[in-house]
Amino acid sequence: MSEVWASGAAYEPYIGRWSRRVAREFLAWLAVPAQSRWLDVGSGTGALSQTILQVAAPALIKGIDRSERFVQYARQQVSDARVSFDVGDAQSISEASASYDAAVSGLVLNFVPAPEKMIAGMARVTKKGGTVAVYVWDYAGRMQMLRYFWDAVAALDPAEQALGEGTRFPICQPEPLTALFRSTGLLNVEVRAIDIPTRFADFDDYWQPFLGGQGPAAGYAMSLSEEHRSVLRDHIRSTLPIEADGSIPLTARAWAVRGMVG
Repeated sequence: MSEVWASGAAYEPYIGRWSRRVAREFLAWLAVPAQSRWLDVGSGTGALSQTILQVAAPALIKGIDRSERFVQYARQQVSDARVSFDVGDAQSISEASASYDAAVSGLVLNFVPAPEKMIAGMARVTKKGGTVAVYVWDYAGRMQMLRYFWDAVAALDPAEQALGEGTRFPICQPEPLTALFRSTGLLNVEVRAIDIPTRFADFDDYWQPFLGGQGPAAGYAMSLSEEHRSVLRDHIRSTLPIEADGSIPLTARAWAVRGMVG
């Protein structure tokens, strides 16, 4: 199964549009003061950075991401003198120590091989009293868009159940997130759920983004033959709560965790 993180245009209708809604709730919860300096780790298409610009009145935002193509896309989408995007490694953050008021990350932590290095690096570059915070999808529970997909995969082929993000990413739960933040020395660690509505206009609105090949689920869908992909598509369609007008009302839950640098 291929996991690709390269096409911002494909990622936006798949996950980016929902990530932006979570980001607003996330930033309101953090309540970082205006004119702060922000580091966005794993900045992707720029969704979180763009939302910081819209709601948090930052002095500066630096976004880093390992995907050069995502960095290029973010630069095209976010045009503001306060923001810059560069290629960088979340596990080896090169920024100077204590140079930011807040270090944040959206939907990245579980894809990092050594998440403890990422959080330790975020804490290092954050000033004393500053905020380190991330959010991830509740893959094993209420991220329904992906739960319907992987439940259908498991129903058609139980041997494939281990591929689902809920199984692969046990860190995306309150207890391991809390433990991770505390293990890096962060103080006042808190976790909360952020639930957002994810209403799809029709089944095509739900299904087409999976054909963009970005991330585990879409990568799996595109690894199938056309015949097997059609079987999966029809099985998912049969299980979704499709309303009379064709729309599909789902919910997406993210877990957000924050801590303070002591």
